[in-house]
Amino acid sequence: MTDLPSRIALLAGSTGLVGGHVLDALLDAPDFSRVYAVTRRPLGREHVRIANRIVQFDRLEAQLKGTVCTDAFCCLGTTIAEAGSQQEFRRVDVDYVVAFARAAKAAQAQRLVVLSSVGADARSKNFYLRVKGEMEEAVSAVGFPSLDILQPGLLLGWRRQMRPLELAARVFMPLVNPFLVGAREPYRGIAARTVAAAMLGAARSGRRGTYRYTYGPMCALAASRPVRSAPPTDPKRDAAGGRT
Repeated sequence: MTDLPSRIALLAGSTGLVGGHVLDALLDAPDFSRVYAVTRRPLGREHVRIANRIVQFDRLEAQLKGTVCTDAFCCLGTTIAEAGSQQEFRRVDVDYVVAFARAAKAAQAQRLVVLSSVGADARSKNFYLRVKGEMEEAVSAVGFPSLDILQPGLLLGWRRQMRPLELAARVFMPLVNPFLVGAREPYRGIAARTVAAAMLGAARSGRRGTYRYTYGPMCALAASRPVRSAPPTDPKRDAAGGRT
């Protein structure tokens, strides 16, 4: 028997590379009794603990009204190539992420765990990193008691449609990683499965406030296990990933 508290997850992006692993991890987690998977199309997966919420993301907040959860996980994201334009990329990576955050807050979630990118900076000259930074600032303003932002480098894993550069990265990045040390460590390639486990670890951390995690701290979170109750935390003490 276990006395782990029963928690309910709200998950966006469960059909993506990281999101799919997050869904698997949540379904295996003894402390989560229900997973609301938010998708645009039927998930195509049956499980006693899955409740698939099919939505139009432009109407996300209205369509999730009445949902109740304890923890929210956001793995939404696209590429400019897939989106077709910078405007559409921003719509997915900022507008939809923020709409999900607001819907999760309305659903009583006390914690949001969101996937971003290493180097995210709202003042960056790089469009991709600037958009990710804008997203981070926007979700921070939603007002969650606990917000965990994961900032991985290159994601390693098998997608349904692998591009040539992704295949090359999967082969060569593990060879490059040992040379990325010190200030360069956050830019190491990291397995999507590890990032997913880190998202679950962040949700279980019990920390309040806003934290950002890069490569090393994500690996530590991925190795964590569920606890019966979170120990008291000192709000003045930084997390391994850095409190902001």
